Parts: sequence; structure tokens; C-alpha cells
Amino acid sequence: MQDLIAKIQARAGAAPVKLGLILGSGLGHLAQAVQGTAIPYADLPGFPHVGVSGHNPHLVIGDLEGVRVAVLGAREHYYENGNPAAMRLPLTVLKALGAEALIATNAAGSLRPDIRPGDLMLLSDHINFSGLNPLIGEKTDARFVPMTTAHDAGLRAGLKASAQSVNVALPEGVYAWYSGPSFETPAEIRAIKILGGDAVGMSTVPEVILARFLGLRVAAISTITNMAAGMSDEQISHEHTKAMAPLGAAKLEQVLRHFLRTQL
Repeated sequence: MQDLIAKIQARAGAAPVKLGLILGSGLGHLAQAVQGTAIPYADLPGFPHVGVSGHNPHLVIGDLEGVRVAVLGAREHYYENGNPAAMRLPLTVLKALGAEALIATNAAGSLRPDIRPGDLMLLSDHINFSGLNPLIGEKTDARFVPMTTAHDAGLRAGLKASAQSVNVALPEGVYAWYSGPSFETPAEIRAIKILGGDAVGMSTVPEVILARFLGLRVAAISTITNMAAGMSDEQISHEHTKAMAPLGAAKLEQVLRHFLRTQL
């Protein structure tokens, strides 16, 4: 780990970062707004191979709205290689670089008629519908991570205040993690809705668990790209997700920029 951190700091500088960001499907362009250094995952031993189109597999370190950030432009999903802990090393790197908090973003399907494609949803909580856990195999008692306040109230309040300031709606809701890569059936969506889910997606929950394990405060935002299966007549596909993600990404960038300027 020390060699990896030294390699990163040799290219991006040794100044500590304050915040980590994980970008979801169709949101990789946000990394380009950072004034700093972009390092391909391929140059970082142990970083995941990302095989999902619509992601930008670079670690970008630099300034965004006056805050030094470290951006993970892509994530490895569980469905790529069957490893729910695939993002453990990148998140450990963020912590080692000085990050105190993490904001994760994702593309998701909505289960609520009042949250439509192109909208954002701030995660108030999550449901691990997959039943998988990235801490399986951890040998220490640190694996018993309390998740009662997994989604940090202070970060959420700051993000909501920023959204209000830039006139972007940011309702809160519960996100359900589905393993993928196939999309959910209408019956599965009905089950998730009964359980209390407001949106569904194939990421983020493992990262929230890992971040809390590492002692990072966490908040997460979904960009809604579609209505979940059975909620509308639209055809759900990854291409549709990539096409719709930029609608929410423009709003998300406004919120994040204001948050960095005023809340950190």
C-alpha cells in the first residue's frame, strides 16, 4: 500500500485530499472538471479492471471549486467478476490520501411516480437486496460495522441545502442494491417496493459498507435514468441508461459544485 500511495503522490502531489467521489454510469465526464492529475487505473497495481461502458477508469486528484478531491471515475460492479469487495483497495487509497468523506453517485431506476427519469434522489438509507457483503472474509472484529447511520445526516443536510440553493429538486429515498447484470423483473420490483425501496440499482451499497468500515462519512446520490420494470412502458437497457444519465448529471454537477464551495 505504501508503494502505491507513494506512486500516486509522485504524480499528483502529496497534499491531502478532503473528499472522495465515485462516479456512476454516464457521469465520468465530471472528473474532467477537476483541475489536477488523471491516473489510469491500469497504472495502479490492484485497482479493478472496469469493463462497463459509460465509465471513465481514472483516479483524478486535484481541485474542484477550491477543494482538493480524489475522484474515482469508474467502479467495478459485483456482476463483472463476482467480487463485492472489488472497490476495497480504491477506497482504502482514498482514505490513505486523506479523505474524510465519500460521495458516491450512481444511475438507478425509480419505483416512485414522483421521481422520474432525469431527476436526482439523495439516499436516506439502503436495502442490501442482493444479500452479498464486501466484508465477508475480513478476519478482524472490525467487520461488524454498524450501519444505523450509514448515510451521514450532516452530509445529506449539506447536499439538500446546496440543491435548494441551485433550484434542483433532491428528494430523499431508499436505494435497493440488486446484483445485476440482468435487470430486475416486475415481480422483483414489486417485492422491493413492499420492502420499502424507492430506487433500485447495481452498485453503491458495497462501497457504502466499505467506506463505513474504513471510517469515512458517506452520502450517495442516484441519477434516475428509467422507471423500474413494470412501472412504465419504456424499454430498459444499458444503452438507455447511458443515454438518460446526462440529464441528471447536469443537475448533479450543479449540486456538487455548490456543496464544495459552501459546505466544506
